Amino acid sequence: MRLRRLAALRAPAQHRHFDSASPPVADAPVRKGRARRHRPRRTMQIRVLGCSGSIAAGSRTTSFLVDDEVLIDAGTGVGDLALDEMARIDHIFLTHSHLDHVLAIGLLADSVTRLRRAQGRPAIQVHALPQTLQALRSHIFNGVIWPDFTRLPDPAAPVLSLVPLALGEVLVAAGVSIEALPAEHTVPALGYAIWDRARADAGAWVFTGDTGPNPALWQRLAQLKVHSLVIETAFRDEEHVLADISQHLCPTRLRGELAQLREPTDVYITHVKPGELDAIMSAIAAHASPHRVRALVAGQSMSV
Repeated sequence: MRLRRLAALRAPAQHRHFDSASPPVADAPVRKGRARRHRPRRTMQIRVLGCSGSIAAGSRTTSFLVDDEVLIDAGTGVGDLALDEMARIDHIFLTHSHLDHVLAIGLLADSVTRLRRAQGRPAIQVHALPQTLQALRSHIFNGVIWPDFTRLPDPAAPVLSLVPLALGEVLVAAGVSIEALPAEHTVPALGYAIWDRARADAGAWVFTGDTGPNPALWQRLAQLKVHSLVIETAFRDEEHVLADISQHLCPTRLRGELAQLREPTDVYITHVKPGELDAIMSAIAAHASPHRVRALVAGQSMSV
């Protein structure tokens, strides 16, 4: 699938003029008009394949499928896709290099190689920061942990292509625009804002990725219309020291982050460790919020 690269931005972004792939602007009026009678408006669909901080029965690590063709992170949730669903994925956008977010890339490549080759499909493009791509080359696709699928089954026609992505860059794939947002983690990391090019007035689906307190994120989101926000809370408040060291959030840190989100928004909590969900959600619920906060659930579908 052809991917178009737009002009790079730097977060926090300045006010700029964009084409039809423009980010949804926070204060832009919603365009009103009559819907076409025989062609209902398309909605962007995000399928939650995994949203847990680790594995256990019923728990899958981070992965989201956008409109069947775009994967955001590649945790263990990818394994619940049927083979033909995996084969339709043309783009993978990674937040960072940690295993719970990347471990399915190699297995997916192995599963779909024959089918995509038979269909004449191009390489699956894996988009990430250069440091993340280098980690994949050095530590996964090194012939020791896993074969190098950036050269297999044929160096001239591999099943994977590693494509560098810059902070603030906006790409277009499968009819959606994807902006790389800042994240604060122990390794170079990103979040993403994703919006339907045909329905920018609906706002953006935003995923923070793994992050600790992140002022640059809120500066950028103040310039966007946010439809819904998926944000991590990996630790309980009793573990705030560990949360700070590992650059994750706990309920108290989350409260400070959400206070910077200007408009009431649907907020979904992700990356909770197995067995910790009730404790973390109870701690979050103990503090009043203008936002509609709930736990993200694997298998959930979100429409934007």
